[in-house]
Amino acid sequence: MREIVFDTETTGLDALRGDRLIEIGCVEIINRIPTGRAYHAYINPKRSISPDAVAVHGLTEAFLADKPCFNDCVAEFLEFVGDAPLVAHNASFDRGFINMELRLAGKPVIADDRFVDTLVLARRRHPGGQNSLDALCARYGIDNSARTKHGALLDAEILAEVYVELQGGRQALLALGSLGEESGGGLTIRKVGARPEPLAPRLSPEARAAHRAFVAAEMGADSLWAKFWPVETAAE
Repeated sequence: MREIVFDTETTGLDALRGDRLIEIGCVEIINRIPTGRAYHAYINPKRSISPDAVAVHGLTEAFLADKPCFNDCVAEFLEFVGDAPLVAHNASFDRGFINMELRLAGKPVIADDRFVDTLVLARRRHPGGQNSLDALCARYGIDNSARTKHGALLDAEILAEVYVELQGGRQALLALGSLGEESGGGLTIRKVGARPEPLAPRLSPEARAAHRAFVAAEMGADSLWAKFWPVETAAE
């Protein structure tokens, strides 16, 4: 399953009162594993930036003066996102800014049900706990030492790790079949089949014989237990 974990930085806190996007960072994950594909853009908002916001992310009007407007990068952003679910921490905030910019650019907005909110997931899993991104990093042992200021791409990369933990942790991708490898969606999947060397039996021949006699007596020769009993070897 393809998902996009993303974060934004803005000129202020209220999209309905004229604040604008100034940075978007997205990372792609497939089956809970980052693929290495990312999208990142700084955006010239064509307006002033709140000093409180600058204190959080460090992005100034002078730095953004030569950056493209949202209209100039919206096509690349939408192409990267595609139709994947969008994962964000406190997603209602980021959703409001993304959809506001899409409206101003004359593009269809992204439906609410495509957004996954890791803050909501964290509150369900850890009710009463601290669920900021930094607190979740501390809880799950995720290194966020590079996060001296908020940055959209770095925060998206960190959030991708947190999201995996909130979903129960990274699981090995197993596919039944013969031993081998196949590549798909940027991932290499190792198929797992029979062991090259079977494990040694843990039951003694006497215990196996007693169990087989019990199955025959209590369940009958036509039972599934009897039908799929392994063929005995001469050594047994």
